[in-house]
Amino acid sequence: MLESVRAMSIAHLPQGATPRILLVEDDPEISRMLIDVLTESGFAASAVGSAIEMDKILNGEQVDLVVLDIMLPGEDGLSVCRRLRAGSAIPIIMVTARGEAIDRIVGLEIGADDYIPKPFNSRELVARIRALLRRAQTANGSVASRARPLTFAGWTIDPTARQLYDPNGVRVAMTSVEFDVLIAFCRNAGQILSREQLLDMVHGGATGPIERSIDVHVSRIRQKMETDPRDPTLIKTVRLGGYMFTPTVVEM
Repeated sequence: MLESVRAMSIAHLPQGATPRILLVEDDPEISRMLIDVLTESGFAASAVGSAIEMDKILNGEQVDLVVLDIMLPGEDGLSVCRRLRAGSAIPIIMVTARGEAIDRIVGLEIGADDYIPKPFNSRELVARIRALLRRAQTANGSVASRARPLTFAGWTIDPTARQLYDPNGVRVAMTSVEFDVLIAFCRNAGQILSREQLLDMVHGGATGPIERSIDVHVSRIRQKMETDPRDPTLIKTVRLGGYMFTPTVVEM
């Protein structure tokens, strides 16, 4: 399934290359408007109107980020997101016409990196795309790209390659935001971090994400790392406080 997507990594985007954004949106007018905005903002943008068309693009071309509408003909955006995330770490921003937080939380639960509700300011979308690409990009000598691997409770996290390995040395797939949340925990092990602090660390103060979205990302990390996610030992919930990462973290 989507072998080209599975093999692609934003971390290997050549320095100076133009990021390729794929819009999956069935409204031609919105697609044309967003393509113009993204092109003016320095991206290479294209649009398709369905999951079938999206699959054809992803199987034949490199794409660095997908902007995915929930309401699509045929396979809906939630199903598409779940399917993409099963085999790829490609950054995904979900777009929903429904404003309720629950719809956005569902998108995050199945692996979207960010969301934006309609109607939205196109410049805000550009800002979200840039922020997400910055988090996924490890080139240009950033602090993260120079950081040494960290170990804790048998696990190893490599900030340079943005990879996590379990105690048996098996790589564990994570979304870009999940990785950033885990890095924030590792850098602040033993400290209580509020949801607001985590949002600031992960999203850099960008407006939009709701505090409870952090709960979703933490839940997904626990599902991947905890022996019993219902009784977590690595990431403890602190009542009225937030979260605490309990293991001792050592820089290799």
